[in-house]
Amino acid sequence: MTKTILITGATDGIGLATARAIAALGHTVLLHGRNSEKLNAVQMDLTRSGQVGPVHSYVADLSRMEEVENLARTVADNHQSLDVLINNAGVYETPVTRTVDGLDTRFAVNTFAPYLLTRRLWTLLSTAKGSRVVNLSSAAQSPVQIDALLGKSTLSAGAAYAQSKLALTMWSSEMALASDGEGPTVIAVNPGSMLGSKMVKQAFGVAGGDISQGADILVCAALSGEFAEADGKFFDNDTGKFASPHPDAQDRGKSKAVMDAIDGFLAK
Repeated sequence: MTKTILITGATDGIGLATARAIAALGHTVLLHGRNSEKLNAVQMDLTRSGQVGPVHSYVADLSRMEEVENLARTVADNHQSLDVLINNAGVYETPVTRTVDGLDTRFAVNTFAPYLLTRRLWTLLSTAKGSRVVNLSSAAQSPVQIDALLGKSTLSAGAAYAQSKLALTMWSSEMALASDGEGPTVIAVNPGSMLGSKMVKQAFGVAGGDISQGADILVCAALSGEFAEADGKFFDNDTGKFASPHPDAQDRGKSKAVMDAIDGFLAK
């Protein structure tokens, strides 16, 4: 049975490799990207052979919450159901560190955007049996400073990235617990450390490892039976198994504080 799968940040790196793999399996792929030219090129490249499932594309700058809202509305308007949302898009180094909404760009793209997109597409996801939300986390996780999360204090790129990824992992677990099995399965995945993505090259100046390692685990998390009962769990692809994330992600009080802070900001 074919599925409809939305992949954010699908114009390069792990997102693009994941989109190629899923399209080749015959599934309907909804590509998201920030640059319309790159997005159109990827869509044309995927469909050129004719041996893939349907491919659609959506442009949005995920550092802007208004555009995240628009993306969710457009996807919901164009599709009767959504089987999988893969929140892959992420930022580490960026020339613009503050967004129009007043957030650090890392927190905006890595934490707030996937949270808001998941919330807005929750009903659409819930129409599909066995639907999933796969959140791209990281091995880099450090305690979340709420002031930094809300753009009230400034962090280095590395600190903001690590905190934003822990915040993502925290809300993934908390959202799964709060939904109590009603709605999609929510999974956080570390795709593998130091893979050859643009982000790794920018941040560390190294080529990195085989990017297909990250794509393979995202395809598995999206489609395989191994992840069917993984609601709220964290998969660490460095060890190849479900594992415990940072201890703060297992603290209901701290996780709820992060979710409350995100909800409060988005409600403004």
